[in-house]
Amino acid sequence: MKPEAYPPTNAPLLEHLNDVIGTLRASERKVAQLVADNPTFVMNATMAGVAEAAGVSEPTVMRFCTSLGFAGFQQFKISLAQTLALGIPATLSTIGRDDAIEVLITKVFDHTMSSLDRARRFLDPAAVDRAVNAIIASTSLTFAGLGASALIGLDAEQKAALFGVPCSAPSDPHQQFMAASTARPTDVIIAISNTGRTKSVVQVAKTARTNGATVIGMSGEDSPLLAHCDIPLVVKTIEDTDIHTPTVSRLAGLVVIDILATAVALRRGKDHMDKLTAMKEGLLRFRRDD
Repeated sequence: MKPEAYPPTNAPLLEHLNDVIGTLRASERKVAQLVADNPTFVMNATMAGVAEAAGVSEPTVMRFCTSLGFAGFQQFKISLAQTLALGIPATLSTIGRDDAIEVLITKVFDHTMSSLDRARRFLDPAAVDRAVNAIIASTSLTFAGLGASALIGLDAEQKAALFGVPCSAPSDPHQQFMAASTARPTDVIIAISNTGRTKSVVQVAKTARTNGATVIGMSGEDSPLLAHCDIPLVVKTIEDTDIHTPTVSRLAGLVVIDILATAVALRRGKDHMDKLTAMKEGLLRFRRDD
């Protein structure tokens, strides 16, 4: 039976391979490991070359390709070339203590690009549209988060002119709770937590919703936070917090804020855009005078 065309999911090839490698036969896992360790070599090699490097037969290489949903080795290599353009996923490009600085630079950029691509693929346009409409109908925006998530809120606060309503991003959890406790039905609270399990942020979302405010939640996965939100925004990234701070999740969150701010500004119409243009021009003169 001819295998269905790849991809069975929207995931880039190397990310998909990392997800399914444990389900492959032992001989096929040797090919998968070679792809993970040296994808550039595999992309440029013949089937015989891949088989020799992996220590398997050519039919095993073909079975490996068809098990991933490809019609053959050449179709697999084309998909591999396409996914390499996005950068090697963080799960396949672990940073080592002995990495040279040029290798470290490549791995961090690969990590970031592949992770942002994942966030883009998983972001629900319908949920974003609902969030934009809720912000347009609101009279104020409050952003709640701790740590790296608080930084996303502070960036959003700087975009108050784009949103067109008063924005605040209190850094103190008590102030966040007070804002939620006094929230009105015309207010929007945007609760941000990559894990979705930060207790104070979850409590802020729950309290604001109880008071009738519209709560938009931003989390890296389906989580307790999103259970208390009217509009869940899943911002899924490839995060490694064992050593590094969650920079990638923060970058993805900043991009989502940019999407919301831009969409709101555009939907508010020509008058709002004219005011923004005048503000930008005035700001440029202000900087020069300063």
